[in-house]
Amino acid sequence: MQETWDTVEQLVDWLDAESTVAPEVARLLRVLKISEEAGEVAEAIHGVIGSNPRKGISHTWDDVQSELCDVILTSMVALKTITPDAAKVFEERLAYVAERSLNR
Repeated sequence: MQETWDTVEQLVDWLDAESTVAPEVARLLRVLKISEEAGEVAEAIHGVIGSNPRKGISHTWDDVQSELCDVILTSMVALKTITPDAAKVFEERLAYVAERSLNR
């Protein structure tokens, strides 16, 4: 998992270097980006079931999987943007949810 967080840190560094907005604005935009990506998951699901008669079946479950990964990655980038201890924060939250949900 450390390699994953190292890659996320590299992505954050790259985004920071390319950003044309103030750091506090970039932070907000990265959190808001999560909603955009979640919307793309919803769009893919609609495409899988063909709920839009104009578009029909336009997506596959592989598309949904990819969009879900984008949500996770975007969330990791946002978390790393707001705290240098993103990996620790995530692991603590995962442990808390597991404890609460799985009665560990």
